[in-house]
Amino acid sequence: MKAARFYGKEDLRIEEVPEPSPGPGQVKLRNAFAGICGSDLHFFFHPESLPFDLDQPHPLTGATLPQILGHEFSGTVVEVGEGVTDVKVGDLGAVYPLAVSCGECGACRKGLPFSCRLMGSLGSNVEGGGLAEFTLVDASKLHVLPDGVDLRMGALVEPMAVGWHAVARSGVERGGSALVAGAGPIGIGAWFALKARGVEKVLVSEPSPDRRAIMAGLGARVVDPVEEDLAAAVAALTEGDGVDVAVDAAGAGAAVTSAVAGLVPGGRLVVAALHEQPMEFQPTQLMMGEMEIVGGVGYRPEEFDAVIAAMADGVYDTTGWVQERPLGDVIDALHALRGGVGGKILLRVG
Repeated sequence: MKAARFYGKEDLRIEEVPEPSPGPGQVKLRNAFAGICGSDLHFFFHPESLPFDLDQPHPLTGATLPQILGHEFSGTVVEVGEGVTDVKVGDLGAVYPLAVSCGECGACRKGLPFSCRLMGSLGSNVEGGGLAEFTLVDASKLHVLPDGVDLRMGALVEPMAVGWHAVARSGVERGGSALVAGAGPIGIGAWFALKARGVEKVLVSEPSPDRRAIMAGLGARVVDPVEEDLAAAVAALTEGDGVDVAVDAAGAGAAVTSAVAGLVPGGRLVVAALHEQPMEFQPTQLMMGEMEIVGGVGYRPEEFDAVIAAMADGVYDTTGWVQERPLGDVIDALHALRGGVGGKILLRVG
């Protein structure tokens, strides 16, 4: 079968590899679509920033390079292993990709496996990612899609769940107000999650004209934080009060400082983006406004299911922001996303 295997920094190859067979408790998927995530970009362009050495076996699994990438994916069950009873051949599913965490560190003891330094997801440091024609997954990790949610939408569950979790961390309530900084896939996911929660006063801040157009096409209020007055736009949205919550989906220092400046006293900012560079920050405004900054990483299994249910209810619309490409275009896709072009790229792998 064909698969995209990661060998090291900016070295990803489409190769022929053996087709896998499921073991006990596993299912074999014929993959349909796999998305490219911001963390894939970090893997490809900046693997030196990872908390473990890719030249050594993974400390929990022993996995070594090369690895099949891809942790945002969907597929059809074509074979089940011994002992699998809750999933059957022919089921369509989205994969919950958290594969391993140490179970012993402070994060794991607090029930935060995505914060474990040794956390591994399918397609990162555990063999068997979604950028291949077939993949094995534990049956417990497959979330079966209901009628009305197709495999294309199923491949979007994972990134949309990141945005869903970020909004859950914000604590925003129905009727509240929000600022989303960044209109990449996680920002888009946060915007849909806010809609699902009944938050209608939402402003999306995005410097890219292409991405602003995408959000405007979905019905969002948008602002260019570089050429326009973001503070004035927030004031207009909230009658001068400031937003109740903000989500940093941009990964840029300016997005954080401007988001904090736009919060109402007592407001909360959720940092849901990876930042490659440090930033300067004046914390006095937090003290004076009794504001909060919290992190949001990953998602919980129940949030994965909540996204699927919202998809079945018609909350999500892929118009204008989801692009499909063949698996062979994966390198071009990585560079396009690195340049901030477009919304979401799904690779056709089946």
